[in-house]
Amino acid sequence: MEVLRVFNNNVVLARSQAGGEVILTGRGLGFQMKPGNTVDPDKVVRVFVPEDGRDADNFGALIAAIPPEHLVLADKALEVARAELSAPLSSVAVVGLADHLSFAIKRIRQHIKIEYPLRAEVAHLYPDELRVAQRVLDFVNDHIEESLPNEEAVPIALHLVNAGFASGDLSYTYQMTGVFTQLFEVLEQAYSRPFDRDTVNAARFITHLRYFFVRAHTGRQLSEGATRLGTAIRSAYPEAFASAVKLQAVLELRLGEPLTDDEVMYLTLHVARMVDDTRA
Repeated sequence: MEVLRVFNNNVVLARSQAGGEVILTGRGLGFQMKPGNTVDPDKVVRVFVPEDGRDADNFGALIAAIPPEHLVLADKALEVARAELSAPLSSVAVVGLADHLSFAIKRIRQHIKIEYPLRAEVAHLYPDELRVAQRVLDFVNDHIEESLPNEEAVPIALHLVNAGFASGDLSYTYQMTGVFTQLFEVLEQAYSRPFDRDTVNAARFITHLRYFFVRAHTGRQLSEGATRLGTAIRSAYPEAFASAVKLQAVLELRLGEPLTDDEVMYLTLHVARMVDDTRA
């Protein structure tokens, strides 16, 4: 396979033998490699395919930002889920869970506690995924030094639900793509500067929007009633909140339905993170 881009010493973007773009991981795989070089197959540990029309560069950048041991942990943990869930668990599912676990482990080490008020709703809507998520969490906790709290089963369950969100309806994909472009244009006008779509936080923002589209399409927007948290976020990020309200107007116009306060709250958080990227 031919190297197309080197993200770091352990992650490269390559062209597969079938002609498609894939992200390869392995210790030292990208060391002293340049575009056009041939990949050493003996160093390849895992192959990630940017499915569902995902941009390979964004997907690779996200993978490169995750510690390799967390990618391995997520992949092994999801073996528990693969045997019990009907939905296929793709490369996207593995990377999404690894990204979440990486942040969760970091929070535990820094003694930062986050509450997930969605548990009752998830238990009602997705009981099978929550049950499997608890098994995944148990597996993870057996392989890390400091255990994650049981509440982490909730976001893990949502990752499992999201794994079944892939759609073969290209018209829907085209609609999402057009809206994504429009939202970035709104942000660039609001801040009078460009936003780099290749950053990890931009990739997370797009992933959030993809899942939001499915939630809106199925009538399951986030509605946790986290009023106190929403007020705190608005106070902490007033500029980002004002921008999120502009995004809200676009989404409501394009989708033909109102956004919940919680959806706007999460938009605010993503905007704030991307703004930090531009200021770095």
